[in-house]
Amino acid sequence: MRLIFMGTPDFSVPALEALHGAGHDIVCVYSQPPRPAGRGKKDRPSPVQARAEALGLPVRHPVSLRAPDAQAEFAALDAEIAVVVAYGLILPQPILDAPTHGCLNIHASLLPRWRGAAPIHRAIMAGDAETGVCIMQMEAGLDTGPVLMRDATPIEAGETTAMLHDRLSVIGATLIVSALARLPDLTPEAQPEAGVTYAHKIDKTEAAIDWSLSATEVDRQIRGLSPFPGAWFERDGVRIKVLGSALVSGEGAPGIVLDDALSVACGTGAVRLTRLQRAGKGAQDADVFLRGTPLPPGAQL
Repeated sequence: MRLIFMGTPDFSVPALEALHGAGHDIVCVYSQPPRPAGRGKKDRPSPVQARAEALGLPVRHPVSLRAPDAQAEFAALDAEIAVVVAYGLILPQPILDAPTHGCLNIHASLLPRWRGAAPIHRAIMAGDAETGVCIMQMEAGLDTGPVLMRDATPIEAGETTAMLHDRLSVIGATLIVSALARLPDLTPEAQPEAGVTYAHKIDKTEAAIDWSLSATEVDRQIRGLSPFPGAWFERDGVRIKVLGSALVSGEGAPGIVLDDALSVACGTGAVRLTRLQRAGKGAQDADVFLRGTPLPPGAQL
């Protein structure tokens, strides 16, 4: 098909590669503009832009799609369909209407659960047993469009947002290729009103660990916020992020280290902290971290 691809972060790259590999005619790639990054704060292209240019595809990165000129340029591409995955801009109605078959979105949840900005984080933090990917026909509402295809997957014990992100990215890439191949035979299904939840953007104020919560809640918070922004606690005035955890048996006053393996008591139960990061340092597995930052049994976090 003659298509436009619209995406920005790493999550979008496998879909771009899969569509290119399937032989679709990608007439243009839209991505967010380059942003300052690194120590030198030089403009760095998005992962999608970098990959598209490596594949020899033309790239556009308008700041907005609301201007008539930008909409006319989009329509002039004469695309049959647009594929959108984590693009980062609201698509006005003229953009949604321009391709012959409209715009399809790859969304990382089982709609109508977790519409919005952070569906992977929220699914883990809520303790969902499963999640998945939907291919959705886009409309003006926030992730409200009818669903063409969906694929569910369990959320594994110990899985972080980073791990689940990578799995869903691959699932989405496979699913969109299948959806385009079967497009004439697919019947869009309207999302039910029951079960709607919103995956609000993660706020950094959610990241401080409250050890008085249950071990289950603390574990979900740690895994759901890993790697960004990273759940954290302070020790001797130094902020320490926790990027991995596991539920373990044990009890004690909330925040007390219970053993040499860095098990920490919570309001009920305990969690073992498996991967940590001091401010300004790289992430380390717990055994390595403890060599430089002792947290002996009885320490209060």
